[in-house]
Amino acid sequence: MNNKIIIINGPNLNLLGEREQSQYGSATFEQLKENCIKKSNEIGIELEFAQSNIEGELVNLIQDSRKKYDGMIINAAGFTHTSVAIRDALDLFKKPIIELHISNIYKREEFRHKSLISDIATGGIFGLGVEGYILAIISIEKLLKNENR
Repeated sequence: MNNKIIIINGPNLNLLGEREQSQYGSATFEQLKENCIKKSNEIGIELEFAQSNIEGELVNLIQDSRKKYDGMIINAAGFTHTSVAIRDALDLFKKPIIELHISNIYKREEFRHKSLISDIATGGIFGLGVEGYILAIISIEKLLKNENR
């Protein structure tokens, strides 16, 4: 395998471009998805792009990913700070995981400063806007080739 990844997006990310543009920018979810697919194609990565507002669906997606994908990029959004279930599912993945946030969670409200998944993730990208997704794709490709270890 070594070239199949999934990007998992949590709640409210489907509303990118509509909500809190000061935090998340003006790019829509579809534009973000198109940019990620384009970048992954350029570097030879097979990409699945998923989003759900439902915690249990995200847990199922993470669990199912164990046998399908070589790496994962996850923006768990609000569930980053609250979901032990998502954390536990990620802990079972046992492959490279990049935690991603469009905004810098450490420059926001106090409750956002605690990530339940950071200690499970291989690495993290925070506060670089939607460009962070492109950086995460590049980084995970290097991780899969053992260039970042």
